Amino acid sequence: MPEERVVDTREHPEVSCADLTTSAVTALTAGESFVLVADHDPRPLRYLLAAEMPGVTEWQPLDDGPELWRARISKRPVPA
Repeated sequence: MPEERVVDTREHPEVSCADLTTSAVTALTAGESFVLVADHDPRPLRYLLAAEMPGVTEWQPLDDGPELWRARISKRPVPA
């Protein structure tokens, strides 16, 4: 099984978390996922994705701070 992609926002301070996350979601095919890593609560990104891409993603919190937050973001399969 291939290793899951990690998008670590701490490695790209010059790019906004929203832009990194949106780009990563757009690059996914249906059923794929990645782990988002941040040094702050990324919950607003969850709301942003829900507003900009309704019904497209699933969000699974993995670590909830206070120093490190991680969440698995999946692209939902397209209904048949």
